[in-house]
Amino acid sequence: MRTRPHPAWGVAAVTFATLLAAGAFRSVPGTLMEPISAEFGWSIASISTAVSVNLVLYGLIAPFAAALMGRFGVQRVVSVALLLVAAGGAGSAFVDARWQLVATWGVLVGVGTGSMAMSLAATVVGRWFAARRGLVTGLLAAAASAGQLVFLPLVAHLAETSGWRLPSLVIAAVALAVVPFVLLFLHERPADRGVLAYGAGGDEPVPPSARLTAFSALRLAVRRRAFWFLAGGFAICGASTNGLIGTHFVSAAHDHGMPATTAASLLALVGLFDVAGTIASGWLTDRVDARYLLLGYYLLRGVSLLLLPSVLSPGVEPATWVFVVFYGLDWIATVPPTIALCRQHFGDAGAVVFGWVFASHQVGAAIAAFAAGAVRDATGDYAGAFYGAGALCLAAAAFSLLVGRQAGGTPTGPGVPAGPGAPAVAPEVDGVSAPAATPGPGSPRAAGDPAGAPR
Repeated sequence: MRTRPHPAWGVAAVTFATLLAAGAFRSVPGTLMEPISAEFGWSIASISTAVSVNLVLYGLIAPFAAALMGRFGVQRVVSVALLLVAAGGAGSAFVDARWQLVATWGVLVGVGTGSMAMSLAATVVGRWFAARRGLVTGLLAAAASAGQLVFLPLVAHLAETSGWRLPSLVIAAVALAVVPFVLLFLHERPADRGVLAYGAGGDEPVPPSARLTAFSALRLAVRRRAFWFLAGGFAICGASTNGLIGTHFVSAAHDHGMPATTAASLLALVGLFDVAGTIASGWLTDRVDARYLLLGYYLLRGVSLLLLPSVLSPGVEPATWVFVVFYGLDWIATVPPTIALCRQHFGDAGAVVFGWVFASHQVGAAIAAFAAGAVRDATGDYAGAFYGAGALCLAAAAFSLLVGRQAGGTPTGPGVPAGPGAPAVAPEVDGVSAPAATPGPGSPRAAGDPAGAPR
């Protein structure tokens, strides 16, 4: 007799498709900057303002979306988000002023895609999986990031052959088409299907309190130094991926004589390698200290960015392929270990706290999107932006080692024992408590362990 797959995998599949589509919706503006600039005579920096607003809202909405999913349900939040994306995509096809571009691309698409960002993945994994969380997180993170890249050649082709407005209308149609699948197949909780979470040995894990809000989770998070190091590192992550490469790579390659369609195809390949890298990162997160994974990822990314100005050329040289492979493997491999660290440090509140960490990711991306455009307008190329981002990645690597460690090596603060043999007291905000430091495979012994030694 054949065993039916656990319903959690079906929910994960629908979430994968939703995140893939959301990533595609968010990434389109970066591909269309050149044709829009050519039609209206707007500078790259002014168009980047709309992209920056999009990136900021994509991140800032995440913690509120996670809290709303807990209060009103995943189906309702995601369905409304898709309708906003459809309105923004359709509206952007009729703009003739920069403020309209900000309102459609920036606000409507930013809010819509932000409501379907990695907070959705963290919520689904937290509700439906008690085992293989790292692996599933890696799969969903790969969908979100790959969606931002693998459709770029199609978007570039449509813009080149039919004008930049057609891709925006296609996005609106696809967003509307996804809504019925969300309503039919994106189930809320395992109990709705009469099962326990995948891998649960007893009762289904208790979900976060309905009273948990985005701001109460933030009040909980800011008490821990781990939050500040995670948020700082993730801000640099966003600056060096979505903000810089995701937004400006096509323009930077075009400045070196490479056709836009070729550059977009290279970004699509980055997305394909990213799928493999992020899934592998999820598998490793179940087995290795997440802090050390982040250290390696940020170091690799920093070196790649420092070398990028020397490998861009009119054609695709061997050095270009090396960049595509290594940068692709590292594109968003940071997500599974970052979510794992949020869960270890903040327990039931981890999904909403990760929403705030993700918000910092997008704030960094927005700053980089605008700053890189300004650097290009001022200097004529992007080299300074690439070098600056590479240096920041080296700083993020250092932040990764500081997660879970207290200054001077002395554990202090909420959730840390007051002295030898004293019990850890977990802080509680609006009825939700965070563990002192929930150990997991390869995780540090405690949040304040100065040595960070694994068990």
